Amino acid sequence: MPQTGLYSSLPDLIALRRAARELPLFSTPQRRSALLGLHHAHLRGRGIDFDQVRRYQPGDDVRNIDWRVTARMQEPYTKLYHEERERPIYLLTEQSQQLFLGTSRQLLSVLAAEACALMGWSALGHHDRVGGLIFGDTCFREIRPRRSQQGLLQLLHQLATANQQLGPDGHPPEAGNRASLVMALRRAREILRPGSLAIVICGERALDEQAEQQCQLLGRHTDLLLLPLADPLDHALPSAGLLHFTSPDGHSTLEIDTHNSALRLAYHQQALQRQQRWQQLSLRLGAPLLPLETSRPALEQLQQHLLPGRRP
Repeated sequence: MPQTGLYSSLPDLIALRRAARELPLFSTPQRRSALLGLHHAHLRGRGIDFDQVRRYQPGDDVRNIDWRVTARMQEPYTKLYHEERERPIYLLTEQSQQLFLGTSRQLLSVLAAEACALMGWSALGHHDRVGGLIFGDTCFREIRPRRSQQGLLQLLHQLATANQQLGPDGHPPEAGNRASLVMALRRAREILRPGSLAIVICGERALDEQAEQQCQLLGRHTDLLLLPLADPLDHALPSAGLLHFTSPDGHSTLEIDTHNSALRLAYHQQALQRQQRWQQLSLRLGAPLLPLETSRPALEQLQQHLLPGRRP
């Protein structure tokens, strides 16, 4: 594997700024977003752009009650307006030892870093406030959303630093001590206000029952964009004979016979279940799902998701 596929550097992530212009992530006067108006999906507030009338909900501004509709329907209705100001974009990006894996073009950790940079540059180009949380095995690196290039560069610097601290000799922490996706989502719930957009970039295997619950709680007041990452090895076990695995601490070993077709089928079925879990979560939340693999550049895959007619 080429050295460029092993680690991400700050210059690499800055260089993606120009490429990000090719991603139709957010609506502009000249080009409609391929995500069908995600920028205004739930971002409501007092502005000149009237959106719709719906039933009054606790917390709505009583000044926006539509009294004519209320009198006709015999229950309170309120007017909604598109928010004029920029929205906060919050990038939750995994950089854990579990992502220091790749059997194709690049490692999962590098793919995550590239996807984060592309999303960040695209959001900043739309004049939104960009921040994020880099979460790994033992710590968080957080940058609050700001509408400035300096804020995004700070986030990318933290991202590159976390990426380069991973390595083949790294030891994953003991169970229960890992700063997981669950903790990152909890933190996002604490600081993000209604109408924000949280972009979740993590390993496909990170979605467990607790993480799924936190996504649903976060999705109650923010928009979500889901980018699960996988390596071809995550989906199919090659028929390579007898394979030996040793845990990082050297205390545990595992031996499997990959010529066993039943074993390979069970492995593939587990991968399908993980993919279906992400799809079901996406449908429940109404959140776009953009899965990525290490076999191709992040930009190419995102373009294919957002522009379905585009050939790789």
